[in-house]
Amino acid sequence: MFQFQRAYHRSNERPSPARDQEVSYGLNWAIAGRGVIVKDKVFHNLETSELQKSGATYPDCLSGIPLHVRGDVTGGVPNVSKAQFAKVLKLVTFHLSSISCLYVQDGAIGSSAECDAKVRMITDNPSAVMLLSNVLWKISDRAISHDTSPLTIYSTSSISNNIKTLLGSGTQYANGFAAADIERSSLILCGKAFADSAIVKNALTAMAAPILSARGGLPVPGWLLCFGGSIVLLFAPVEIIRSCSEIQNALLSVDCGAAICSKGSTVLFPTKARREPKLFNKPSTAIIVSSDSTGTIPSVSKLSPGQAAYHFLAGYQDGKFVPAYSRGPSPADPLTLANSLFSHLKEDDTPAYLINAMHSGKYTDGKGFMKLLELTLSHNPPDTKTEDFRVGELKGKYRSFLSSKFGKCLPGEFSF
Repeated sequence: MFQFQRAYHRSNERPSPARDQEVSYGLNWAIAGRGVIVKDKVFHNLETSELQKSGATYPDCLSGIPLHVRGDVTGGVPNVSKAQFAKVLKLVTFHLSSISCLYVQDGAIGSSAECDAKVRMITDNPSAVMLLSNVLWKISDRAISHDTSPLTIYSTSSISNNIKTLLGSGTQYANGFAAADIERSSLILCGKAFADSAIVKNALTAMAAPILSARGGLPVPGWLLCFGGSIVLLFAPVEIIRSCSEIQNALLSVDCGAAICSKGSTVLFPTKARREPKLFNKPSTAIIVSSDSTGTIPSVSKLSPGQAAYHFLAGYQDGKFVPAYSRGPSPADPLTLANSLFSHLKEDDTPAYLINAMHSGKYTDGKGFMKLLELTLSHNPPDTKTEDFRVGELKGKYRSFLSSKFGKCLPGEFSF
């Protein structure tokens, strides 16, 4: 039997010595259940100031860290086999079990307990904890112990040659790598991979999707926008969001990712100053942003639920298609997402609109885009007609792409 040492536990109220010991042993056993044995000390849910005293710093942000995903996902990321992931996980947990001081941090993906996925990080690096604290929503110290299916992040600052050779070799692994197993609800971060927030969020979004769906949520690759006191569900190319500071100021989170549930809506990641959990109202309007330089798509047009699902599924961006607006790894089939969106819009009788983000062959600037949003949310879009031959040509492009991608599976309600 393993002999656990007493751990250190931070909470707002320091428990009695007996209770502190009970919490410590409980935490140690919970970590052991994830394959990591506490050798000496474990520090749980430390604040930023406490982490900094332990030597934590904010490292330079990285990009381009390799991400391998195990599971049936879209997004073009390299796969990792079940055996490969198991071997990497065994090496990483063995390493973490040999470290004198471990750091454990809990949080959530999603800003509401009604629709979130709890996350626990186990790491040898306090800097990894400090960065993750900015990625996740806050939860109570004991919330994760009551969760039936938490996600686990294993982060180790060292990368052995044994680990490298399991997944590949080359300069792309110099700073580290990430490997996610959706079935295991586990994410491994080696080296400085924790400093690539985009990779971490992409992996966590993919891992959280099945959990959010099982809890009655609809996770979507979109944004929630607060406009005139109402919540708007927005789908748009990420380039448009990044280039428009006006719209970023109105977003509840600058990061892509939202979930709709029966009681309201939530954003997956906090990017504003406050990180206290909050459930927002259900979206009163859905807006799909496309880009068409030919002028075939009007500036603003009203859509039926079937038309909204069709344009969402196509993700048309001036000659290119990005199905379901999803660029990161996702375990959800784009057609399944489009069907779920269709059902949501139809059941809640949610108005939907299509915006063309291009005018006269150029992208609309921030102020112009906000005016389009105001016009759209007035629920009185202009009656604009386009030459029939151009509409027919664009319809043909949609039909050709979606037929080649999804065959005869498109529902009859879906239309241009």
